[in-house]
Amino acid sequence: MDKEVALKKLKRDLDALVSPEGYLYAGVPTKFMGLFGRDSLISGWQLLDYDSSFAKQALLSLAEIQGQKIDLKTGEEPGKIPHEFYSKNVPESWFSNEKNGIKWLEKEKPVYFSVDSTPLFLIVAGKYYRSTKDGNLVRQLKSNIERAINWILEYGTVNDFLRYNATGKEKGLVSQSWKDGIGVTLNNQKGPVAIVEVQGYTFQAAEEVKKLAEVLGPSETTDKFVESTQKLKEQFNKKFWMEEQSFYCLGIDGNDNQIKSITSNPGQLLFTDVLGKERVSQIVDRIFQKDMWTPYGIRTHSTLEPDFDPLSYQRGSVWPHDNWIIAQGLIKWGYKKEAKKIREALFGAYQKFGFLPEFYGVTLDNQITFDDDNLEDKPVTIQAWSVGAMINFLTRK
Repeated sequence: MDKEVALKKLKRDLDALVSPEGYLYAGVPTKFMGLFGRDSLISGWQLLDYDSSFAKQALLSLAEIQGQKIDLKTGEEPGKIPHEFYSKNVPESWFSNEKNGIKWLEKEKPVYFSVDSTPLFLIVAGKYYRSTKDGNLVRQLKSNIERAINWILEYGTVNDFLRYNATGKEKGLVSQSWKDGIGVTLNNQKGPVAIVEVQGYTFQAAEEVKKLAEVLGPSETTDKFVESTQKLKEQFNKKFWMEEQSFYCLGIDGNDNQIKSITSNPGQLLFTDVLGKERVSQIVDRIFQKDMWTPYGIRTHSTLEPDFDPLSYQRGSVWPHDNWIIAQGLIKWGYKKEAKKIREALFGAYQKFGFLPEFYGVTLDNQITFDDDNLEDKPVTIQAWSVGAMINFLTRK
């Protein structure tokens, strides 16, 4: 399949993901037919140069349901950006099936079990403005931006880092970063847990908000946020770095003990400025070693980890959006050859399947699959941030 044919099909997939409200569903047709904070923001970021309206609509839609109060049942807190929301327009037949497996879902009632949606909201607001110069939208979101910052400072930050406390499965998500199905690696940790890439997101959110001052003017809230993230950066590079591995750990628990798994997560730090330059080359070198790299992209989890499973949801599978974010960091630091390697790997997967699913398995002998009966979960075939990743790669100049 050549590039032009792929782009035509990707455009059809993108059209299928657009909700009646104008934001992108996280996935269709089998799962995730709702507004997901993390997914919609990352998809909007991916598509900024292609069609910035998706980022705009994600920001506006999430701002409408931003947290107002404390509600332990839904994870809501003032200023927090939601994890997921299902509108009245979602087909009842689909929603009923979804709710059978996830008891805490309610139509038209957002849930907030995501630690990273809020810093991503600030990052994408900044990236949207720099791409479009749409100061009107930024001014419209001024109070939402302030409230998001306040949530990070007043509710999310514990002992210098943005953290979450795990909930029981019947009450919400046990793990609340993007690897929310990683299993025992995170499920048994004593909270509040701080995940590695979330700290990079938080630092970068402050950097983006600083740039919005040219529209919003000076703010004590912004100044306080920037000051707090400078301390985060200093402590982060002490507490998350594993000297014996020359790599960052997956996270730290409530006692600041390292969760020492080798994962793809530190690769996402590359698009942020939380790193010192001396650590960049070490991350790049590590994620392309044979226990992480496959011909179809970077694994989520090292083959050397005791719980590695190439057919698992997030303990060894390959996720396109994860690889795309890593590639943005590689480009930022001048690793164009490595970024191209990721782009070609994902396009290779696309050519194998005829689409780019939510995730796929790559066995130890480099066989690729998305429909193996032994897969831990059934991947969604049309996933917004997989479609966005491929469109971005194929249309980037």
